[in-house]
Amino acid sequence: MTGSPPLLLVAHGSRSDAADAVIRSLADAVAERGPQVEVCYVDVRGPKVVDAVAALRDRGHGGAVVVPAFLASGYHVRTDLPEQLHESGADVEMFRATPAMGPDPLLARAAHARLVDAGWRPGDAVVLAAAGSSDPDAMVEVHRAAEMLTPLVGRRVRVGFAATGTPGVTSLVESLHAAGEERVAVASWLLAPGVFQNRLLASGADVVAEPLGVHDHVVDTLVERYRTGLAALPHAA
Repeated sequence: MTGSPPLLLVAHGSRSDAADAVIRSLADAVAERGPQVEVCYVDVRGPKVVDAVAALRDRGHGGAVVVPAFLASGYHVRTDLPEQLHESGADVEMFRATPAMGPDPLLARAAHARLVDAGWRPGDAVVLAAAGSSDPDAMVEVHRAAEMLTPLVGRRVRVGFAATGTPGVTSLVESLHAAGEERVAVASWLLAPGVFQNRLLASGADVVAEPLGVHDHVVDTLVERYRTGLAALPHAA
């Protein structure tokens, strides 16, 4: 993919250096697959989208594939990112945004792998825990992710939220234990460590998986989004 338009990886941004390191490591892992990767953020950290687009133009790039590093298409993907691209003056045909990373079967496989690594056993009750969102479409996407994980664990996967939405992950874990589940495992539908992952760890679950992080299937998903977006770019990019 040498000479192809770059991949502009857009993350939310976090005050946590550990969370930011995951985004940077993902960018490095994707770059090892071929594309040039630049990182920017819609909030908290810089460079912001406007700065990243300007920097790419300064280096002679007339376009890029813009990939939102989000596990669901909430406010930041549907509103913030398009607004910031518009503010940058980017031609949406040349700086083409792809769908968010999730939900995706590859990411469900990554979540399953993290569960196995954490000590999940067949038969455990499983909760897919996401941050949550005020966007109803994003919440639907989290439930779709749980449906993708269900056949991998062999039981219906329930959904809990660490921040916005009900049921909260702690109350859901408590209710499952109260209903007679011997063990409850929480699959983290988070990309990186931070406050929300800490809430999962404090939920009372018997097993809490690590965030998806820099798993091969996460990298695969980003590369697939890039290739799909690249195919849709005008050749002039």
